[in-house]
Amino acid sequence: MEKGSDGRFRRLVYDLLTIASRMTLVREHLGARMGISAPQYSLLMAVGQFQGERGVSVSAVARVLHVSNAFVATESGKLAQAALLAKRANPKDGRGVLLSLTRGGRALIERNSAEVRAINDIFFGALTPPMFAAASSAMAALVNGSARAMTQLRHSEPDDWREAAE
Repeated sequence: MEKGSDGRFRRLVYDLLTIASRMTLVREHLGARMGISAPQYSLLMAVGQFQGERGVSVSAVARVLHVSNAFVATESGKLAQAALLAKRANPKDGRGVLLSLTRGGRALIERNSAEVRAINDIFFGALTPPMFAAASSAMAALVNGSARAMTQLRHSEPDDWREAAE
């Protein structure tokens, strides 16, 4: 509350909803340009960022994208069928799978990299480096807070929320 009003909080929530909606539209656009879905676009980009020399585990990608291992396994399977990702057994853990971009996956990202950079420059261009660092920290804190809120939702009865609101 600020001076007895939650107006600033409400504006922040509305702004976050607008940003989330627009970011979804951007992902959908970029995915469509690549012939893949928005979630597959995010997955492909995350693998490209984190694969290193040996590949990146399904669980590591799931943690970065804040999704389940099962979701990453399913979507990476589709990308592997499209010859954009390679999947191989993790030599350190035979049960695990490592993901990496194929030559086709790298080429697809490279063909679209100028547009991705241009959109990101516009989307985030109003932020100075200190503002970007602060926003990154704030978003990480909000991701953690939102995870705790989801846990609370899962552990409460619908009536509990209605009573708290009254």
